[in-house]
Order: sequence, then structure tokens, then C-alpha cells
Amino acid sequence: MRVLAAMSGGVDSAVAAARMAEAGHDVTGVHLALSRNPQSYRSGARGCCTIEDSRDARRAADVIGIPFYVWDLAERFHADVVEDFVSEYAAGRTPNPCLRCNEKVKFSAVLERALALGFDAVATGHYARIVDTPSGRELHRAVDPAKDQSYVLGVLTQQQLAHAFFPLGDTVKTEVREEAERRGLSVAAKPDSHDICFIADGNTAGFLGAQLGEAPGDIIDAQGNKLGEHQGTHGFTIGQRKGLRIGTPAADGKPRFVLDISPVERTVTVGSREELAVSHLTASKPRWCGPAPAADLRATAQLRAHGEEVAVTATVLDDKVQVSFDEPTSAVAPGQAVVLYDGTRVIGSATIDSVQRVTAGV
Repeated sequence: MRVLAAMSGGVDSAVAAARMAEAGHDVTGVHLALSRNPQSYRSGARGCCTIEDSRDARRAADVIGIPFYVWDLAERFHADVVEDFVSEYAAGRTPNPCLRCNEKVKFSAVLERALALGFDAVATGHYARIVDTPSGRELHRAVDPAKDQSYVLGVLTQQQLAHAFFPLGDTVKTEVREEAERRGLSVAAKPDSHDICFIADGNTAGFLGAQLGEAPGDIIDAQGNKLGEHQGTHGFTIGQRKGLRIGTPAADGKPRFVLDISPVERTVTVGSREELAVSHLTASKPRWCGPAPAADLRATAQLRAHGEEVAVTATVLDDKVQVSFDEPTSAVAPGQAVVLYDGTRVIGSATIDSVQRVTAGV
């Protein structure tokens, strides 16, 4: 097959490309230039999308012995990922930019261009597995639970999975690094990237403040009592405990957590850990990795990229998904994805719109 290998400049994508070439495929490496100004994004080992990463990817392609190109997708990335990130925070939601990048850039813009150029598939270094079945391809969790990235791939459709390869899904990270060293890849010991690649210093609140400006408001409790002030609701996420800067301690002396964010009223509502508990959520814009499931299904759900699975009942209603938790769960943030699983198989993903709390009043 003719395979386009997306090479970020890290060890995972380099080994993935090498495995595809060793399997006999006609592989071409491509690095995605996602920054309008590479110097404004992360540098060194802490991020991706940098000039250093492009050079690392090129050196890896040379060692593997495959052609290599750089594709400039900076405008698409800025519009679909960066602007979406800012607008979601401005609306009081907490987005996941990696998930959005997979949906809009890596498996939409890149795959579409690859197919138009005559490639059969795109391979990446994501940790997830694709299983071929008589009814189609299935997306499954990776063998290495610590590195599993199926959550941020839950937006992929059956058509996209049909043209995707994840060569590392059956391997643990330590073995990937050992293999990279054996292959003579200079990125074998390169640290993993962390946090959000387009925020230069890792200061999300500072980045959002520069984009959105100050919008002072009140920090209140569930009864509407003022407890403090803030400089912008975009500096908070549901479930946040640190950095609230509330001068008045809680009556019970326990920590407070962010329960609700209202950009219109410019209020941030805080309360106890118990008040965070959620019994139901409603999500929209579902994307199914296979056929849309029946109206009601038993499943497990993951609510954050590194969150635990919880048992749920999901009800599918056209463009909405209603999820009921077997046991109340906390820190469910609108804007994040709820990804449904059947065992290790990813059923699909939807964006959380609203929640129903166990404790009334919030």
C-alpha cells in the first residue's frame, strides 16, 4: 500500500513509520507545520510543532530511507484548533485541543489530501489498536494502558478508520524506545511532549488572558453569596481546586471546587467536593466509530483524556446522547468529550453540553 506516515519529530511517529516501511509498504513521511510562527510555539522537548521537531522528523526519515515532506497546515490548525480552543473557554467550556486536532486536521485535512494524492492510508504514532472484523474496522484501546490514546481518537468515523494505521497499539512505550535505539533513530531518548503544543510557555491562563482580555467578576457559592473576585471566567475549569484565591474559608474548613462557570454573568460558582457529583449528562455532535448504536446501550464512559472509566447507560437520540452514571461522578466539564466503550472497543464520542448534579441548587 502507499502509506503517508505523519511524523511529528518524536519517537513514536518515527517508529510507526519505520514499522510500516519494514512491512513492505511504500511509505512517505510528512511533518505537519502547524504554527504560523514556529518560534511562538513550544521549543525543545516540552512540546511539538517546532523547528527542532521538523528537523528531527527529517533525520528519522533519512535513517528509515523514505521520502520526506513538510506540509503547511498552519491556517487550518489555527482556525479549527486554536480559535476553537479560545472560543470554547470564552463560552465557559473546557475543550480538548488534541481531540479537535485529530478530528479536524490529522484525520480530516491530512487524510483528505493523502487520498487525493493517491495514498491508500495514513499511519501515525498514536497508541491505539485497529481490529478488522467482518462488519468493518474497530478502534480499540492500546495494549499499554498508561499511553492509551483511544480517548482522543474516539472522533474517528468508520470511513477514516478504513484508511488509518496505528502500528504502536500492541507495544508498550519502553519497547518502542528500545526499538528506536536499535534502528539508529536519534529520537530514541527524546522526552514525550506535554500539555498544549500551541501555548509557548505552558501558561494556559496567561494565553487565554492575552487572547480574551480581562473580564472581572465575582466568585460565589451555590447560594449566590460573594466569596471573592476574578479577572476572567476563562481562567477556570470545572473541578478546579487550586488558584481560586478565596479569602474566606469554607465553614467546614474543607477545600472548595469550581462547580459552574457563567461568562455572561461573569460568575464562577464554587462549592464542596460533594456538590461536584453528577448523575447525568447530555452531549451533542456524536461521532460513531462504526454504525450508530441502538437507542439504549450499556457501556463504560471516559470523561477526560486521562480519566477513569465509569459504568453508564447511554441513550442515543438523533444528534444527542444522554448518559446516566451507575454511580455519581465528579468534575464533568462541558466542552470535554464523553467517549463510550464496549470493553476495549471504542463505540464513539460526543461533546458534553450540560450536566445534572446530585446536589440541587447548582
